[in-house]
Amino acid sequence: MSTITVVGGTGYAGSAIVREAAKRGHQVVSFSRSTPAEEARVEGVRYETGSMLDAEARLRAVTGSDVVVSSLSPRGELDGRIVEADLALADLAAEHGVRFGVVGGYSSLRLEEGGPRMAETDQLPPEFASEAKQMNEVLMRLGDAPEALDWFFVSPALNFGAYAPGESRGEYRTGGDLAFADAEGVSAVGGADFALAIVDEIDTPKHRRAHFSVAY
Repeated sequence: MSTITVVGGTGYAGSAIVREAAKRGHQVVSFSRSTPAEEARVEGVRYETGSMLDAEARLRAVTGSDVVVSSLSPRGELDGRIVEADLALADLAAEHGVRFGVVGGYSSLRLEEGGPRMAETDQLPPEFASEAKQMNEVLMRLGDAPEALDWFFVSPALNFGAYAPGESRGEYRTGGDLAFADAEGVSAVGGADFALAIVDEIDTPKHRRAHFSVAY
């Protein structure tokens, strides 16, 4: 079993990844700014606190881990500094031989083969544009990372989040950096199934130094 650290482990995506990894018997560490309430904790998970803008907290998150997954969002103190935080974690991961994954956004996907990523266009709703562009920059910078860094960047479907949790189906599909939808034209994935895809990627790596997407 692996030691998996989830940074942002009490958020929507992060907490789902924590639950799935712990269920499979991995040693799981959840990092967040504050500890969750007792009833929200997952048995066997170690909960740590710290800001990923702090070098000491980043070192604690990476040291002793086999895989670090960042599910941070560019909000609050990380708005305008998410690239700094994720790349600093990536540098430490490369130094320590740790695999590094990032939960990105739908807007880092392309709508057509060879077309621009949505975050690189002016078509984004204003309320989402800043977050989308920041996360897309993380992806672009990972692409330039030294070969020593084993990374993956995963984009969920369009309909993904606490506002549309759905029910666990125990299934999902993966794609590359091209957005895709189901037979009805719906791009969606529930939190539990998104986490299933990520922990499957950890257990059986198929996307090394690559961007992939997850939807039904």
